[in-house]
Amino acid sequence: MTGSEKRQQALLRRSAVLRSPLVPDAVVLEIARHDWESIECGCGRSAGHLMDAVRDAAEGHPSAFHALEGHVFFAEHLKPPAPAVCGVLMAVWAAHPPRQATREALLWTLLALLCTVDDGGTHEAGLHGQCAAFIRTGVDGFRREVATAPGSGTAAYAEGILDILGLPA
Repeated sequence: MTGSEKRQQALLRRSAVLRSPLVPDAVVLEIARHDWESIECGCGRSAGHLMDAVRDAAEGHPSAFHALEGHVFFAEHLKPPAPAVCGVLMAVWAAHPPRQATREALLWTLLALLCTVDDGGTHEAGLHGQCAAFIRTGVDGFRREVATAPGSGTAAYAEGILDILGLPA
């Protein structure tokens, strides 16, 4: 496949993301701002195929969040698409997904990203630091989740996120 064919394929994928009426505009913009084709996925292919998974997650499909394992993170290690995916997940979180199952899957994924080994050096943020920076943007929402749904799975995940970030619930 030539460079122009790859570019056209990437543009087609981006336009497919834009067509979903269930995906908030802010999420569409976050998805479109990344060059997914140039990022190597954890599975060894281009991360372009992750656009479908993040769109499905943005539409509220809980299984789409779990499908990111092995592509964005694996065991205790993050993979190169992690910061881009994390940016999209935080845009989904900022859009306030209404279904509890979606919020729970989203929080589970964010917690899984934070529970990985910190790969940053002393002078730069690695994948872990980049993800943590994105996740910090949702602190108020995590605290709200803890306060409004005490004892729930979503509250437990939100508390875990806040704890790993070193912030009070």
